[in-house]
Amino acid sequence: MTQPTVSCPTCQKPVLWNENSPYRPFCSQRCKMIDLGTWADESYRIPSQEEAPPQMGDHE
Repeated sequence: MTQPTVSCPTCQKPVLWNENSPYRPFCSQRCKMIDLGTWADESYRIPSQEEAPPQMGDHE
């Protein structure tokens, strides 16, 4: 039986998806930390489905 393989999200290197790959889906601690840093500096964003609240105007 062949082991499933995924591409590291950071460097695209193939990674075996099994218990011997502790950083999966990343190939290494380094790639995992690069990805974490990208999230931390808000370079990755999840789109919101919320609508912007109505703007307050000068209605007197």
